[in-house]
Amino acid sequence: VQLQASGGGLVQTGGSLRLSCAASGSIRGINTMGWYRQAPGNEREWVADITGGGRTTYIDSVKGRFTIARDHAKATVYLQMNSLKPEDTAVYYCKIDASGDDGLRRLYWGQGTLVTVSS
Repeated sequence: VQLQASGGGLVQTGGSLRLSCAASGSIRGINTMGWYRQAPGNEREWVADITGGGRTTYIDSVKGRFTIARDHAKATVYLQMNSLKPEDTAVYYCKIDASGDDGLRRLYWGQGTLVTVSS
């Protein structure tokens, strides 16, 4: 199973970006999909999750500004980020809980995409 994240970039405060993360490979099923981020000098933190049933949860600092969504057919998770702030600057990582050919559930991480918000 491989994850390919994209959509990062440089944006001004108040701007928007949409991140995507597509899963590929021998996947039997995908459960929860989510996004994490790691700012310079900080530990990686959880940002948002979406379950297989579509239930979403967010860290308080992004509620009302970020929206997580998924496309089951494309095995892709998205993160729409609006009203971006400089403190949102980080490398964003996608993570999925999925079953491969062996039927075992594992956590898989994408390679990260850099989001920079200028003030």
